[in-house]
Amino acid sequence: MSSRRSATIVGSLTAASFATVLILAAPAGADDQGPGSDKGGKAVDAAPAGVELTTLLPERISVDNSSGKTSLTATVKNGGTKDSGKIRVWIVGFDGLTVKNVQGCTAIAEKDLPDGSNSGFSCSVDGLAAGDSTSYSVDATFDLGKTGKICLPVQSADGKKTFWQQGPVPFGTTNPSPNAPATPLLLGTDNTPAAPGGDELPKTGVAEDLLPLGATGIALLTAGTAGLWWTRRRPRT
Repeated sequence: MSSRRSATIVGSLTAASFATVLILAAPAGADDQGPGSDKGGKAVDAAPAGVELTTLLPERISVDNSSGKTSLTATVKNGGTKDSGKIRVWIVGFDGLTVKNVQGCTAIAEKDLPDGSNSGFSCSVDGLAAGDSTSYSVDATFDLGKTGKICLPVQSADGKKTFWQQGPVPFGTTNPSPNAPATPLLLGTDNTPAAPGGDELPKTGVAEDLLPLGATGIALLTAGTAGLWWTRRRPRT
């Protein structure tokens, strides 16, 4: 028999520029991820009256340079005045970021993943009271030779409506540290891999030879300029 899967996320994220951030040499630990941020998020379908759903991701994570392992906390929050009712949260990885496990959630079958993603987990929520939130511990790997993005859609339990979607938003650094034990990455920053030979970034012009690493201002765009949304999947037999 054939099955037909469809998804309901539509729209695109508006590109936004972020100034280059000078990252400190000391890596951010798993317990020091900074404040939660809804950067790269937007409301899609109207939520029920009195319900206001958003998600939060850490401002920074740290990737072990030898294993590529990292961890982060993903949070969904109801900032409204009424209970959310049953909802589901998807935590999906793209490009160099692969989601390996999300505590209390179920892996999404490969055939049901959003186009362009490599991994994901679905988290069912029975309901969030007004002002309440719930958080998930996410284990992942990050290929520092690539860009890496994560996406958090919050949907109705049946998946027919998407009340909020954060991402696909990148984690990355403009100041790679391949010889350090770990590399700190910032939310909303496209990853710039180090040159194969070590700490020095590839050069694109003579003028860059005159500037120290990280001194040049670079406009960074959040992921999702064109938008990468759930699409109707082809029938499978």
